[in-house]
Amino acid sequence: MPSAKLTIDVAVPPAALMQVLVDFEHYPDFLDDIVATRIVRREPDAWEVAFEIDVIRTLRYTLRLQRQGDSMLSWSLVEGIFHSNDGCWTLEATEAGTRATYEVDLKTGMFVPGSVLSSLVGRSLPALLAAFRDRAEALSGRVH
Repeated sequence: MPSAKLTIDVAVPPAALMQVLVDFEHYPDFLDDIVATRIVRREPDAWEVAFEIDVIRTLRYTLRLQRQGDSMLSWSLVEGIFHSNDGCWTLEATEAGTRATYEVDLKTGMFVPGSVLSSLVGRSLPALLAAFRDRAEALSGRVH
């Protein structure tokens, strides 16, 4: 997948959504493909997190994530199956809560058929954004 960009509106303030985004240990609780996460290194507003995901087969990779206040969470690949995995969440306050934009540039280390990439962009990424929205809204007592 060369790159993808999706936006979703969330009925919570940016700070509440950011708390869900940086709660890496709980990703397996609400993201179906994530089997396990482990924080390898923690610094103020930065983390290295090891992910284990199950998409057709088990994949493992580590990302370095950097928080910029409540407006952005960016990441880049440290190690793993991908050639690169760079992206960010950008959060913008709105009258109704937050407009969250998810951008990713992912290059795989193996051949991936176009139909699989289309499915990822067409179904998996929107489901990912919806899962984060639903989690943030549920934790704040709002239901989407």
